[in-house]
Amino acid sequence: MKTNSATARRGVLAHLEQMALRVGQKAPDFDVTSSSGQRVRLSEFLGKKNVVLYFYPGDFTPVCTRETCGFRDSYAELASKDTEVVGVSIDSDQSHERFAKQYEVPFALVSDSARILSTSYEAMSLFSRLTGKVGRITYVIDKKGDIAGVFDSELRASKHVDGVRDLVRKLG
Repeated sequence: MKTNSATARRGVLAHLEQMALRVGQKAPDFDVTSSSGQRVRLSEFLGKKNVVLYFYPGDFTPVCTRETCGFRDSYAELASKDTEVVGVSIDSDQSHERFAKQYEVPFALVSDSARILSTSYEAMSLFSRLTGKVGRITYVIDKKGDIAGVFDSELRASKHVDGVRDLVRKLG
């Protein structure tokens, strides 16, 4: 049986959309070490802080830099609403350290070169599968450990940053 390429693409996209974690689900637990050596565990935030866990393709790229700087510029506001930000890509700790220093990033950046965290959060989009990088997806996890919001846009960093700020204001 033959399938045309448009049908095949729709099937792949539908499969990827079904894979994404959804609002209301329990967030997968994580225990990682940031590029600065800080241990970051979801369990440490439960009952205390919301968590913005954003996955991005790479340090020093235009959209990723815009997104990270957007979270940096919003960090004081987010922190005042009991919210912590954690950025994740497959770049090395050394790359993250240079990136954080150059752009004065005040929150943890995590290297996920083995793609363990990215896989558990289903951050592998069609784009990421083609490039070998993680996709651009942001999760807001509430103080109970539930996913309160999911923002997914490969090219619009503002969709992630603005969406997170609006949602965190509502979470209180």
